[in-house]
Amino acid sequence: MNKQELKLHLQDTQWPLTYIDHDRNIVRAIVIDEKQNFYFVRAKRNDDFGEATLIETSGGGVEASESLEAALKRELKEELGANVEIIDKIGVVDDYYNLIHRHNINNYYLCKAISFGEKHLTPDEINEFHLSTLKLSYDEALREYNRCANTRIGKLIAARELPILKQAKNLLDRKKNR
Repeated sequence: MNKQELKLHLQDTQWPLTYIDHDRNIVRAIVIDEKQNFYFVRAKRNDDFGEATLIETSGGGVEASESLEAALKRELKEELGANVEIIDKIGVVDDYYNLIHRHNINNYYLCKAISFGEKHLTPDEINEFHLSTLKLSYDEALREYNRCANTRIGKLIAARELPILKQAKNLLDRKKNR
């Protein structure tokens, strides 16, 4: 168990705050394989947040009756086609999307991919976000987050996920050195 869970509280620096009318409980994962490749989703979107191509951790909303771990395994199966072993909880990042009046509670985990199979994407994930899978080294992922931070939504995602990615790498390095 990770005794140094990261806890971040971030504000939306890209859109003005008018009001927040809902919270969304979210699970997300840094997924690695046995060769230390990292798996993410690529989203290409053009919506209220603007036109953007993004890198993001796989994950999504927790349904009312689900545990965080069950939701995580479901989301990773849907978006990456991955069956995973949960290694550790990395931490919690709460942030805001002022544009859609939402407070996000992002629960991040480090997971090892056991196998990959068929994805089960929603119509919005296919048609609106054009989700695809990215397999990157740690350094490639850092560069990709920085490259995608050239849009307003990209800046918010990078602010949330770069500290998580770095914390995951620290966890992996500590486990390797034991």
